[in-house]
Amino acid sequence: MSFLQVEVISHTRKVCSLYKRALRNVEAWYDRRPMYRYRAVLLRARFDENRDVKDLRVAQQLLEEGEKELFSLIHYQPKKFTLSPGGVAFDREVLPPDWVLDYWHPMEKAAYPEYFARREQRKKEYVEWWEKTYGKPTEAAH
Repeated sequence: MSFLQVEVISHTRKVCSLYKRALRNVEAWYDRRPMYRYRAVLLRARFDENRDVKDLRVAQQLLEEGEKELFSLIHYQPKKFTLSPGGVAFDREVLPPDWVLDYWHPMEKAAYPEYFARREQRKKEYVEWWEKTYGKPTEAAH
């Protein structure tokens, strides 16, 4: 995943992102459900206080202050979802490449005749496209 910003992100999306990150931070600090809910309600009230700010300069200033405050209060070991980047099970599932199917035994392939017939047809179409686009390989290249 790239962290290069390639689109304009609206102020509303930035505020929603800040709120979600702040809520996750509160969740990391307070693991007991009643205390977490109490802090979450206080956090939401703080965001709702400035909901109707019309001046974009003031809103931008509030957003920057919120980002700084979140950075200063960030948990030293934030919770991570197991399958998210940084989680304990991230990228653990190894997906086999397509060429593994070429080494299946014919009896295994017989269980899925339509799939393998379509696959062989698509492989032929891909070879034809490749030869049309780049030309046939020459023996001197080997």
